Amino acid sequence: MEGNTLPAGKDPATGRFTTGNRFWEARSSHGRNPKFETASALEDAISQYFEWNDDNPLYKDQLVTFQGNATHEPIAQMRAMTIGAMCMFIGVSQETWNEWRKSRSDFSAIMGWAESVIYRQKFEGASADLLNANIIARDLGLADKKDHMSSDGTMSPRDNSAAILAALERKHKDDDA
Repeated sequence: MEGNTLPAGKDPATGRFTTGNRFWEARSSHGRNPKFETASALEDAISQYFEWNDDNPLYKDQLVTFQGNATHEPIAQMRAMTIGAMCMFIGVSQETWNEWRKSRSDFSAIMGWAESVIYRQKFEGASADLLNANIIARDLGLADKKDHMSSDGTMSPRDNSAAILAALERKHKDDDA
């Protein structure tokens, strides 16, 4: 550290802040600046993700045969939008997005709009067979649900043996009569 001058409040031997210093008070603001100051700035970033998603489809290789010549052709396919991919694109974590949902009422309208656009894009893509319907249905919570419970709420089959025996006894009595 020779030749270097340390700011006031730092120990020259260790380079650490001295006990009781108030150097932090010189800062003009405390904490990090917010990623998005306004809902409009968030909307612009989300719109950029939507545009990027449309401009960058996924490609699959298709073997095409024409007049006896076979070639491999890239076929553009719809890229499904996701909240996770959008968060990565705009530079925030999904945890931050979820926290904003609870704490940033100024963002609620734009966040609801973004989530609706993503839901609709996946639903319509799966409906038109442009996306894998099974995967999208599970992602959107639309998978068929089957109730495998018996009437008493357990997974055990109902014990009907007593009722079956009684019916057989009645039938046997009727046959004898």
